[in-house]
Amino acid sequence: MPYIADAPVLSRREVGPGCFLVELEAPAVAQDAVPGQFVHVRVSTTLDPFLRRPLSIHRVDTRRGTISLLFQVVGRGTALLAGMRPGERLNILGPLGRGFTVLPPSRDLVLVAGGIGVAPLFFLAERLLGAGHRVTLLHGARTQAYLLLADEFATLPLTYLQATDDGSTGIRGTAVDAFAGLERRPDFVYAAGPMPMLAALAAAVRAVRLGAEFSLEERMGCGVGACMCCSFKSREGEGWAYRRVCVEGPVYPAEKVVWE
Repeated sequence: MPYIADAPVLSRREVGPGCFLVELEAPAVAQDAVPGQFVHVRVSTTLDPFLRRPLSIHRVDTRRGTISLLFQVVGRGTALLAGMRPGERLNILGPLGRGFTVLPPSRDLVLVAGGIGVAPLFFLAERLLGAGHRVTLLHGARTQAYLLLADEFATLPLTYLQATDDGSTGIRGTAVDAFAGLERRPDFVYAAGPMPMLAALAAAVRAVRLGAEFSLEERMGCGVGACMCCSFKSREGEGWAYRRVCVEGPVYPAEKVVWE
């Protein structure tokens, strides 16, 4: 069930070049959220900017009643968010959308993150580990500086592999290259990142006949399915139909997405 709340900002810190982690007090959202869902955030106390910004839930602490949001400054709206100070309030709507499926244990699972797409995967990794799965995280970014929160991921009891485009740390290449280099075939794949990366990973997953769920990225307006601006093509029977990232997604079976 989604809630509307004026959530106090508890902390804000820069965790990479132009990338920020904000912790909010939002007990109802923390209690109901599942990995892969998002909140729609009003970035100003006025109607300028008019549209909310969708942000994946990076982490929840149900005991403290908090959620954390990881985002990159890409425009005026996220720049306003980055300027929020502890004690100020953010109006949030959520949790929204379809989250990841937590499979029955115990399985070998791979999480693939590209850039800021790593945002929803900490929450997912915690849930999967708590359910008794064996987890490998493939974390890709342009350079070492953009391997966001690598120190926190390294504290989790999982296998953590890094890839950078420039070879500054980990393997030289992308998270998809890291997936192709795995010695052991996993049972299932979860991923989040830019759409070109997801399309390439979908092809790699399909080639080895694995099931997968991906968190899709599209520009979003209303966040509740009314405006249709976040639509994508889904395979349905022998044809296709439009589905909405904000309602039927953002998490969606990789094999059903029409990758163009």
